Amino acid sequence: MKKILFAASESVPFIKTGGLADVVGSLPKYFDKEKYDVRVMIPKYMCIKEDWRNQLTYRTHFYMDLNWRKEYVGILELEYEGIRFYFIDNEYYFSGPSPYGEIYADIEKFAFFSKAVLSALPLIDFRPDIIHCHDWQTGLIPVYLDNFRYGNEYYRGIKTVMTIHNLKFQGTWDAKRVQDITGLPPYYFAPDKLEAYQDANYLKGGIVYADRITTVSNSYAEEIKMPFYGEKLDGLMNARANSLSGIVNGIDYEAYDPAEDRYIARRYTVDTFRRDKVKNKMALQEEMNLERDHHRMMIGIVSRLTDQKGFDLIAYIMDELCQDAVQIVVLGTGEERYENMFRHFAWKYPDKVAANIFYSEPLSHKIYAGCDAFLMPSLFEPCGLSQLMSLRYGTVPIVRETGGLRDTVEPYNEYEKTGTGFSFANYNAHEMLGAIRYAEQIYYDKKRDWNKIAERAMKKDFSWGNSAKQYEKLYDQL
Repeated sequence: MKKILFAASESVPFIKTGGLADVVGSLPKYFDKEKYDVRVMIPKYMCIKEDWRNQLTYRTHFYMDLNWRKEYVGILELEYEGIRFYFIDNEYYFSGPSPYGEIYADIEKFAFFSKAVLSALPLIDFRPDIIHCHDWQTGLIPVYLDNFRYGNEYYRGIKTVMTIHNLKFQGTWDAKRVQDITGLPPYYFAPDKLEAYQDANYLKGGIVYADRITTVSNSYAEEIKMPFYGEKLDGLMNARANSLSGIVNGIDYEAYDPAEDRYIARRYTVDTFRRDKVKNKMALQEEMNLERDHHRMMIGIVSRLTDQKGFDLIAYIMDELCQDAVQIVVLGTGEERYENMFRHFAWKYPDKVAANIFYSEPLSHKIYAGCDAFLMPSLFEPCGLSQLMSLRYGTVPIVRETGGLRDTVEPYNEYEKTGTGFSFANYNAHEMLGAIRYAEQIYYDKKRDWNKIAERAMKKDFSWGNSAKQYEKLYDQL
């Protein structure tokens, strides 16, 4: 029986700010229970909803040296959907209205968390064979583990996997200050270890000391070896290329299931979508006050409104796109200029554009189910989950060929009658517009082909079970 501990800064259903939480909370359920005992450790934030906090049971507590100070470490636990979750408690570090705050405070908070994860192991009677660390917040775990091995038999032989969900976020701060916070010997603050461009870099430390490094798609694993995507760590990524691999994320096929979805107007399956999917479109047009016309092609966007997601391209051609026979439904929040851009076009073309500048889980499901196409022209995309959801709902994705988008959306080929979506290669607004207009042409002139694309999309399997098998392989190699 292999023992695996996931260490992360967030996990559904307890606390979520992004896709990381979905991975940490969903993936463990899909491992073969006969062979793998997978548990999860996260901080016990005060901002976790009270009904969850009330269900936690106290396990033990101890005091831990964090360089020159002694810190309280409480351990609480809860079994949820067959997975044991441990919560590290310390009110000084984990109070506050959200899991993350100012970076200087987060640097100290996650140094504490990383050391506490390792220090807690002997007391919970669970010695993992592998600690699977997620993103920069747990980057110090492999570093502390290396440090703990000297003179402590218990920690020898524990392996680590470091998963990069988004290389843009690295956890960097002044090296002297980090040395003072962590209590790690000066030895670790060298350019071939934690130090990067005069700062200490948590993610870099994790990459240097982990036994294996993964990222959330094959293409992204290749891209981050190049300067454009490498966020100044491309040299290190090349140096560790033989330990680096990509495994595409999945989505929870129970939560996102058009046959069972409680949020949508009309449920449907791959066999009935030709007849029933359009009922969701009509309901969405009604709810969004758009022109009621079930023939009209509807394009959905559910996203953080940021540069990374390609909204400068959309802003550039939005006026032109609104001349076409399309409707556009947007859901999300982000940079003010993009929020206002969509508000402007919703005002200018009220029967064509609906701008929902907030986030709503039910509305996101209605958009995945009701739209004909889904637009996602990211500048870079480690994995991306929205295109997986749109495939699942038979809503044809239009994406830029980067990272996980390239790995999960197969471009339509009208001669071979293959493909699950439309794509374009260069980060260029008119190339994107060309892909959208090509999709419009197929939608309006070759409706049977369009339905075949949607059908192939719905038949794809991007459930977590798929990803779990690849992680199992990785663990077995270790």
